[in-house]
Amino acid sequence: MREQLSESRLADIIDQARGKAPADLVIKSVGIFDLTSGEITTGDIAIAGDRIVGTREAYAGASEIDGRGLVAVPGFIDSHVHCESTLVPPLEFDRCVVPRGTTTAICDPHEICNVLGVTGLKYFLECAAVTVMDLRVQLSSCVPATHLETSGARLEAEDLLPFKHHPKVLGLAEFMNVPGVLNKDPAVLRKLAAFSDVQIDGHSPLLSSHDLNAYIAAGVRNCHETTSAAEACEKLAKGMQILVREGTVSKDLAALAELITADRTPFLSFCTDDRNPLDIAEEGHLDHLIRSAIARGVRPLDAYRAATWSAARHFGLVDRGLVAPGQRADLVLLEDLATCKIHSVICRGAPVTPDRFRTRPLVPAVGLESMKLRPVMADKFRMPVGASGPPPVIGIRPGQILTDRLALEVTVRDGEMVSDVARDILKVAVLGRHNDRGEVGHGLVKGFGIVRGAIASSIGHDSHNVCVIGCTDRDMAVAVNRLIELRGGFAAAVDGTVVGELALPIAGLMSDQPFETVEQGLRALRAAVRGLGTQLHEPFLQMAFLALPVIPHLRITDKGLVDVDRFELVA
Repeated sequence: MREQLSESRLADIIDQARGKAPADLVIKSVGIFDLTSGEITTGDIAIAGDRIVGTREAYAGASEIDGRGLVAVPGFIDSHVHCESTLVPPLEFDRCVVPRGTTTAICDPHEICNVLGVTGLKYFLECAAVTVMDLRVQLSSCVPATHLETSGARLEAEDLLPFKHHPKVLGLAEFMNVPGVLNKDPAVLRKLAAFSDVQIDGHSPLLSSHDLNAYIAAGVRNCHETTSAAEACEKLAKGMQILVREGTVSKDLAALAELITADRTPFLSFCTDDRNPLDIAEEGHLDHLIRSAIARGVRPLDAYRAATWSAARHFGLVDRGLVAPGQRADLVLLEDLATCKIHSVICRGAPVTPDRFRTRPLVPAVGLESMKLRPVMADKFRMPVGASGPPPVIGIRPGQILTDRLALEVTVRDGEMVSDVARDILKVAVLGRHNDRGEVGHGLVKGFGIVRGAIASSIGHDSHNVCVIGCTDRDMAVAVNRLIELRGGFAAAVDGTVVGELALPIAGLMSDQPFETVEQGLRALRAAVRGLGTQLHEPFLQMAFLALPVIPHLRITDKGLVDVDRFELVA
């Protein structure tokens, strides 16, 4: 929704646009990338307050920037992100990604909402009110995501409705409970009906045919879980917007790049979903998606459209996405268009400087005591062979969050299933952390490549119970108990000793330190985990998705193994 302007403000805008009064800010002699044609023209950009009021013509400004040799493009829009998954709170996410050109983000706080409920939602809205970027907070639709796990909170339609018309809210966040939609679950229908007149975001991996029709017809408008061109084509043909994702674990750009063409870019946007500060430091944020797409043969015009105009129009943000009069003055000044090399960023009409972040009001952290799990002993991870025999094994796919259900011979010793390092089959467990009841789900996983020790995390999408994978029960217990001491985070243990850790005490999801500190902590942790033998790019985040019972095919929660295709616990 556009800002309503006063008559005096409009008069000022008109005078500055006509050159009758100096503009507040002018970028002089800059290349302007025209997203309607792909042409670059040179001229001035005049800005009044937070709005572009003139382009191409000559202007004088109260403040001026020399744009010679630079190209101006619209600020980038992340069409689906969980700030929590950057491991820092929203104000640090803001400071981390705005200098890389991301000036708008559509976030879903369902990670913190699954831990803290309405308290987490209010925290994000308070942060969004003071960020330099325009952070939009979608209302988390699936808290908990399913009945197959234990979350820290519940959000029903009546809990969300008071926030429906909040100025930072566009609608309902990703509706992950696809079976709930298709089976007409009453609580699901109440949410869909209550928000049927606003944006509803989707989450529908591998959904097709009649079921896809029903899901879309129920009001869902987009999907960020599309992992193949064929899947994307069906969804596009049925009216869905495809949010092309390139995160830390889920990397879909290579599979979908061929679709980013002039014909389809109005229906494609870019998102990061889950991208940590280390990847952002080494590769970038949305700037990384843009340069990667262009490197794969996508025209710059189509890559920049997907990162800006297409996302803006899909979410009804008609005041941004072009370098044109009347548009919000969110601009990225580039040294090179093809490599998306950023020179500087203008956000809400002013240059982005460290001072703009330092002067924001502080928002107190929440959820510092969210870890209710009690210390555990090694015998917590015993896995006696049941009457029905060994369970199926979770098979991971590097670079994807899809998993496989594997029927493999399991190593048994003294009537108990044990990790088999030689065959890369390790124990995995999920322990409930939102109460002190001590629920634990046991299973086996193949594909982590760990040959010694154990790793544990309090990030386990989406209910965020404690996940642990290890070669020995002893090291699994040591890693979990260190997490409890840290009040959440990541830990790695070998031979009874903690060898790496990162504290995430805000709801067990986010650090209370600057993003630069988190980046360095991740570097040290990555080195420690490499010493355990794994070659996975981000084993902690890969592990976090093992507990997500809405992504095919086999998962694990604190209630046990989950057959996602049947949407039920494995007997």
